[in-house]
Amino acid sequence: MTFTLGFSPCPNDTFIFDALVGKKIDTEGLDFKVVLEDVQTLNQWAMEGRLDISKISYGVLPLVLQQYDLLDAGGALGKGVGPLLIARRPIPLADIPGSTIAIPGQQTTAHLLFSLAFPSATHKKFMVFSSIEEAVLSGQVDAGVIIHENRFTYQQKGLVRLMDLGEYWEKKTGAPIPLGGIVFRRDHDPVIQKKVNTLIRRSLEYAFRHYPDLPAYVKEHAQEMDERVMRQHIDLYVNDYSLSLGSEGRKAIHTLLATYAHIHAREEPTASLSIVQ
Repeated sequence: MTFTLGFSPCPNDTFIFDALVGKKIDTEGLDFKVVLEDVQTLNQWAMEGRLDISKISYGVLPLVLQQYDLLDAGGALGKGVGPLLIARRPIPLADIPGSTIAIPGQQTTAHLLFSLAFPSATHKKFMVFSSIEEAVLSGQVDAGVIIHENRFTYQQKGLVRLMDLGEYWEKKTGAPIPLGGIVFRRDHDPVIQKKVNTLIRRSLEYAFRHYPDLPAYVKEHAQEMDERVMRQHIDLYVNDYSLSLGSEGRKAIHTLLATYAHIHAREEPTASLSIVQ
């Protein structure tokens, strides 16, 4: 039995899924056709129901609950791991609502957290996360929201941090930051869903047992990132929440869903959240 599986080429995802897709663990008769894409593309595809299993931003979760269940394993949550608002020079936070801001995708958690901090900001440009630093440096936008490995490199390019949006979320909600999760189409057998969730957890356990060694799969897809940055990336985004959400992680996701509903003043109800364990 073969399932389509989408995740990003970033080190945190390739680290988690390496043992699964490389069959370093027993996949119990299941095969996976892997699609590597940036998270905004995966978010869009999830809204279309294109893949069986997919990494998504938690920011898009409210829009895909009718078609997908959330898996307990494989996600990215944490404290001190949120997106950063950066610029070429210091800008007063009071001026941000009137500034042009680059955002890494409309349905991303980064956009949700930015909207929570700056609800009246309307001058937004949505683009692939890897293009944002250059857009800021070139003056195409006044500031940008960065995620992933860019949070380790922005200072080397002369950029300055205006605000830690994750820190703002944590102070306002008291919850860890739900960045990205793994979803599985609801029209599949729940027994298979549970098996895949277990396999993802075993894949990550395998990776942890061999860390800090980096699998070739991680290096292959990390573009020009050096190994130090790869490990920083993994250390920041892969943790106990990736093995299992736990009660604190589940509470954080419910907080995010409530925040989304408040920001967007949703009138129609979303489907209920179902977490496969």
